[in-house]
Amino acid sequence: MKRVVVTGMGAVTALGNSWAEFRRALESGTSGIRLMPEWAAYRGLNTQVAGPVDHFVMPAHFPRKKVRSMGRVSQLAAVASESALAQAGLLQSSLRHSGRMGIAYGSSTGSTDAICDFAARLSGRDLSGVTATNYIKMMSNTTAVNLSVCFEIQGRSYSTSTACTSGSQAIGYAFEAIASGKQDMMLAGGAEELCPSEAAVFDTFRASSRKNHSPQQTPSPFDAERDGLVIGEGAASLVLEEYEHAKARGAMVYGEVIGFATNCDGGHVTQPDAASMEQSMTLALLDARLSAADIDYVNMHGTATEWGDIAESNACYNVYGEHVPVSSIKGHIGHSLGASGAIEAWACLHMLADGVLAPTLNLHHPDSRCAPLNYLKGALHEQKLTTVVSNNFAFGGVNTSLILRAP
Repeated sequence: MKRVVVTGMGAVTALGNSWAEFRRALESGTSGIRLMPEWAAYRGLNTQVAGPVDHFVMPAHFPRKKVRSMGRVSQLAAVASESALAQAGLLQSSLRHSGRMGIAYGSSTGSTDAICDFAARLSGRDLSGVTATNYIKMMSNTTAVNLSVCFEIQGRSYSTSTACTSGSQAIGYAFEAIASGKQDMMLAGGAEELCPSEAAVFDTFRASSRKNHSPQQTPSPFDAERDGLVIGEGAASLVLEEYEHAKARGAMVYGEVIGFATNCDGGHVTQPDAASMEQSMTLALLDARLSAADIDYVNMHGTATEWGDIAESNACYNVYGEHVPVSSIKGHIGHSLGASGAIEAWACLHMLADGVLAPTLNLHHPDSRCAPLNYLKGALHEQKLTTVVSNNFAFGGVNTSLILRAP
């Protein structure tokens, strides 16, 4: 098996598009969550808080021909991917369309604006205004398709649409494509655009936060007073590359992917299964040929839902015990669904490089029903790091575990 390194990274988040901005927010305890006053117009929607990317504007230099088939989810992915490709020194390189570079990208769904528009036309029984780009914007593989066209990537294409594991699963499949020698490079990640429809899904399950008058105090993963998740949006992209290929072209290495596992519960559609979560972590360690003692930190999925937090914490405890530091960045930016695993992997790689660990914002008193883990709270923690884990779990019982190592 070949070694797989990270040679480029880019992100678009509620706390900014650069690691410098994101780290400042971690240091100051800044939250990207705010009240969404426009959501008050939706009768029956109890949650009215979210983590939007308010600063986002699609850059004018993207050609209209390539942007016209992009909804917001693809635009977020394109901006993050451009940053990753630029950092990897590939924006002007013919390597992108050599057939040896592929793409693996995901989102929970296509652009919801396009879906709503199409549904309205369908309900009105008037499809005369529908164009081909309407469908491209709304289809579940819209991010992978638009990125391959935008950046002329001609290798294999994986499109992951597995809810909250879409981004992490895409990175994992990209890792496997390179490790097995099928590709030399992969653009991988996940994106999601904010929509009240996604908040409504969790509202239906009574799993969304209703702290509408105190948005900065929610979500609060693992906390005894948590009242549910908060939806966010954003994107993150990584350029993964075979180590010898990266070395030959003089590319900078920002980290290494050394293990990945994904499985599914095969049980309940929405009830988390701690045993299955535990198995995914164990399988990732086996893939990396490591023991639990080799791991310096675990980035938790940490959605701030009652049964999700309890199941995940117990699964993590059974694998890693009580001493390894753990935290979730969803307290800062909310749950960006298909983008979450990619943004969290991006943050983990930067934390590895800086020797710092993010605390879980709004975590004050861990729920006694959660396992007694080493939860990071309060300030940014400095620690020498070599190897970290990033876990994600999704509706449908899809589980992922990524293991990342410092360069």
